Amino acid sequence: MSSAQDLTNDNFDSTVGSGVALVDFWAEWCGPCKMMTPVIDELATEFGDKVTVGKIDVDSQQELAMKFQVSSIPTLIVFKDGEIAERFVGVTSKSDLATALDAAGK
Repeated sequence: MSSAQDLTNDNFDSTVGSGVALVDFWAEWCGPCKMMTPVIDELATEFGDKVTVGKIDVDSQQELAMKFQVSSIPTLIVFKDGEIAERFVGVTSKSDLATALDAAGK
């Protein structure tokens, strides 16, 4: 079970609209996405209440995937107050993601 919050069209804006958030666009059938799950969970634990960490299943939330022009997964987007601060496509190191989250929080 992931410690990241499942995001949908209904809760996306209220969850990501303020503060810093890391959103993982993924799918159950995606091997590289599964490789990222422990990294996402570790970041969620380490950043705690300072960062919202969420996951969007692109198969069930196609509207959000289209809105953010996600054409390859995993796509990881760092948001600051609802605006895109940084975007990563493919398997990404924990340190790169942590650096982007720290930068967005300043």
